[in-house]
Amino acid sequence: MPIGFRNAERKDVPKVLSFIRKLADYEKLAHEVETTEELLEKNLFGEKRYAEVIFATINEVEVGFALFFHNFSTFMGKPGIYLEDLYVLPEYRERGIGTALLRHLAGLAKERGCGRIEWWVLDWNPARKFYESIGARAMDDWIVYRLTGDNLAKMAENR
Repeated sequence: MPIGFRNAERKDVPKVLSFIRKLADYEKLAHEVETTEELLEKNLFGEKRYAEVIFATINEVEVGFALFFHNFSTFMGKPGIYLEDLYVLPEYRERGIGTALLRHLAGLAKERGCGRIEWWVLDWNPARKFYESIGARAMDDWIVYRLTGDNLAKMAENR
């Protein structure tokens, strides 16, 4: 069962949204999904593309996906890849598909001259053990802050 990869195309927007919703269900965050097909089409395939999606496939069937975008490390002076979402359908887990997706992203990072790949993981997620087994390390000394909604709007008012 060889694992293939393909870049998402505009016609895949419904499939991308489906994977996002499945990931949100798994993470018990379905109530936070606000995106629509229209927003994904605009922001993934519009004039300015803010992120990329790669599907892992088996027999040309999408069984996993990774959504990512570039960031930049001022300390390294290099771009990086921020992995926003990685999800493998439950019936295809434990077959190396997640590892293959991460290897594929690592290859892209090297091809693009990136210095690192980063991602966030919920503290209860059992995948943390796997991530540590491949050499990823938790950044326990950093705290994530987020500004959204009304607070973001207020911050932007007086610029």
